[in-house]
Amino acid sequence: MDAVEEIKNRLDIVDIVSETVDLRRTGKNYIGFCPFHDNKRTPAFVVFPETGTWRCFGCNEGGDIFTFVMKREGWDFRQALEHLAERAGVTLEPRRAEDAAAREAHQRLYDLMEEAVAFYRHHLHTPAGKLALDYLHKRGLTDETIETFGLGYAPNAWEAARAYFNGKGYTDDDLLAIGLLTRRDDGRIYDRFRHRVMFPIRDARGRAVGFGARTLDPEGIPKYLNSPQTEIFDKSRLLYGLDKAGKAIRQRDQVVIVEGYMDVIGLYQAGFPNAVSPMGVALNEGQLRTLKRYTRHMVLALDPDVAGIRATLRSMDVAREALQEATGFRLEPQGLLRQESRLKADLRVALLPEGQDPDEIALADPAAWERILASAQPIILFVMHTLAAEMDLDDPKAKSDLAEQVLPLIHEVGNPIEQKTYLQKLSALLQVDEDTLLAWQPPKRRRRPVRRRPRAAAPPATQNEAVQPSAAASRTPALLADLSRQILGLLLRAPHLRFRADRWLRAHEMQPLRAADFPAAPHRLLFEAVLAATEQEDREPQDDLVLHLPGELHAEAERCLAATADLSPEQYTPALLHALLRLRREQVKRTLTELRFLLESAADDEAPLYHERLLEAIRDRGRLDRALKEGLHLPTVH
Repeated sequence: MDAVEEIKNRLDIVDIVSETVDLRRTGKNYIGFCPFHDNKRTPAFVVFPETGTWRCFGCNEGGDIFTFVMKREGWDFRQALEHLAERAGVTLEPRRAEDAAAREAHQRLYDLMEEAVAFYRHHLHTPAGKLALDYLHKRGLTDETIETFGLGYAPNAWEAARAYFNGKGYTDDDLLAIGLLTRRDDGRIYDRFRHRVMFPIRDARGRAVGFGARTLDPEGIPKYLNSPQTEIFDKSRLLYGLDKAGKAIRQRDQVVIVEGYMDVIGLYQAGFPNAVSPMGVALNEGQLRTLKRYTRHMVLALDPDVAGIRATLRSMDVAREALQEATGFRLEPQGLLRQESRLKADLRVALLPEGQDPDEIALADPAAWERILASAQPIILFVMHTLAAEMDLDDPKAKSDLAEQVLPLIHEVGNPIEQKTYLQKLSALLQVDEDTLLAWQPPKRRRRPVRRRPRAAAPPATQNEAVQPSAAASRTPALLADLSRQILGLLLRAPHLRFRADRWLRAHEMQPLRAADFPAAPHRLLFEAVLAATEQEDREPQDDLVLHLPGELHAEAERCLAATADLSPEQYTPALLHALLRLRREQVKRTLTELRFLLESAADDEAPLYHERLLEAIRDRGRLDRALKEGLHLPTVH
């Protein structure tokens, strides 16, 4: 038995959930108000001790003990695993010798980073650091805030950090590994950070992983200098301030995304601790997924650089490359709308007053900052109004220009009601009827030719019992794990199958593949890794999976691959779809059983919600039954 199953066996999910949710027993199950969405009238949150799972029939979230702790605390799987293992008295043994060695090496880097934080903090309070301390005080920060964020000063010397840490037994290789030193082309090694205000960067678990550094030299270039990419520092995956903002984000059900370290720190001091910063890189979907663990409500606080916004809009097709070169994150509306749709989040934009930073506004007038947040607009409305403010809308060419920039964004909106509303607003703004706007079609992109493979029929049940399990097995929790492993094993072998499956599912009026399809937390995380690998464009998906798959998921990934070892590539697509439909049908059957039980003991005010969910589940079961009865066909390749 692996550690995950051992923890589930030792810990009672009711005890864990009861720490945050006031549960009352109803038959074999427990019910209460969901801690993850605002609802105090109907207790729609249910814990099922027999299966070790929970489900909210109000917000349709659910999972096992790991998903609950991850969602409650905003942790990743490893954090939840370590926390629950400690509570259960389960020892987490490294699965491979190289894993233990890597963990030990990483811990040495983390320890060195903490010592570096202390080194720079010390120098902030020396005579040489007075200029840095004066700068922070001038920006309105108190000594308490400076201490809370561990701010420091890098001495104006070429080898101050090198000499100090060499004296403590650390080698130049150690210091190069975490980016405290840098090496010139001629081989000379010296301190990377000199005469700069130092901002320790911590991951969501609070571990120091790198630094941001602001020059104190008026002629200094660059103004801000980050640590380089290291084994523990990847700025594209980090959000500055999240270690301190996480709890406030959950409490306020909102995160504010700002551009700089000082913005985050100043907002924290002013009483707005729910702010984070993407540290000078394009805001990406991985970061948004991280934030979604805390809230679905996200506000981007942007500088009023209309020219920059227009330039970004004009180069949507090459926005990703342009953003990689930007010194600060900028608005790429089309990409953000796609992310908003995939994440089912609420992304809004708040425009800042000319020449003012968030920390300056909030420290001077907290009420003004609250008004700015309250005025945040959906992305499309923000773009529409920002561009319109610069145009003469009496000019037909200007109207056409605005329409051609906004209509592609409207086409990205998945919700038909929202899409219709945006069309109405654009129609009113341009004084052009909706039919004319609806007639506009986005330009078709040239498609690359795709080599077609001969189609293959779905594998018969007698040849692949794992894909078509017996009726008796379908009533056991083990079946859900088996089906999950088959799906994930195929996706790990061929990540592009995700797109083929999604096309087939949409054609049959079903939801695309999603993390919620998988009951167990490790399987959800494996799917999210596949999702991230297929969304990035820097490397092949399989290479990205090898690079970024967390070590604690390796053993489960190997089980998933083993579950599909006997399938040929021609069988991948039908096998994946068949396993997915069976998985969804088994989950719907279990949901129907749970809802019928809850309806029998429901109070009058609870029954309508359960009845509505029951009807939805019956409709879902019907669609799945029809799909399985009609048989599977390979989705058309475009």
